[in-house]
Amino acid sequence: MLGALPVPLIVVIVLVIMFLASAIKVLNEYERAVIFRLGRIRDVKGPGLIIIIPLIDKIVKVDMRTITMDVPPQDVITKDNVSIKVSAVVYFRVMDANAAVVNVENYLYATSQLAQTTLRSVCGQMELDEILSEREKINMHLQAILDRSTEPWGIKVSLVEVKHIDLPEEMKRAMAKQAEAERERRAKIINAEGEYQAAQKLIDAAALMETQPMSLQLRYLQTLNQIASENNSTTVFPIPIDLFKPFLRGLEKS
Repeated sequence: MLGALPVPLIVVIVLVIMFLASAIKVLNEYERAVIFRLGRIRDVKGPGLIIIIPLIDKIVKVDMRTITMDVPPQDVITKDNVSIKVSAVVYFRVMDANAAVVNVENYLYATSQLAQTTLRSVCGQMELDEILSEREKINMHLQAILDRSTEPWGIKVSLVEVKHIDLPEEMKRAMAKQAEAERERRAKIINAEGEYQAAQKLIDAAALMETQPMSLQLRYLQTLNQIASENNSTTVFPIPIDLFKPFLRGLEKS
């Protein structure tokens, strides 16, 4: 069919098809296109069908979805001079496609480098015990710093999580010894508290028996009864003379 047409018309049709193919762009729901016309920013368009002027307009696509970025392990020297490796993960998204393209050369690389340096800086200002026990505080501090620093780039940092803390082997052994010593200390304290409570109860019982002499005699007889129930041995048990005083007084009165 095209062979029957004049050559100039065929050329025009081909040029029109190429023009339309270059001029029509389709963007996904999560994409935005920053349009530059002759080097100057023109507009931000998308999603859906957009039309540009070939050879004049240039587009830069920006992904508006939340991006998960791994922060590789960073060598950190803590405030108490302990060498550790700390890794993290950062969740962020582009809120302003115009700023993400114009205000920074490569927002992904820039955010990654900023996250690494911020992680080293924050952890280097804390002691090891704080880093291990206060992760939530570190996460919030990192998120606040990164969000404030990336705001001019049109980026919103929604979450930062410290993922892993790698300790030297000698530090792991020292912490294991410390934990074992702490458990022994608690066990000794619990045992001492038990002894103290038992002694206090004995003191209270002795004070009560002192007010009632007959209770001591009944306790003595109860002890004899318990010993007598064991027939495997012979027991010599001294009998205090105080036990017979009530009987002697009764005889004297009679």
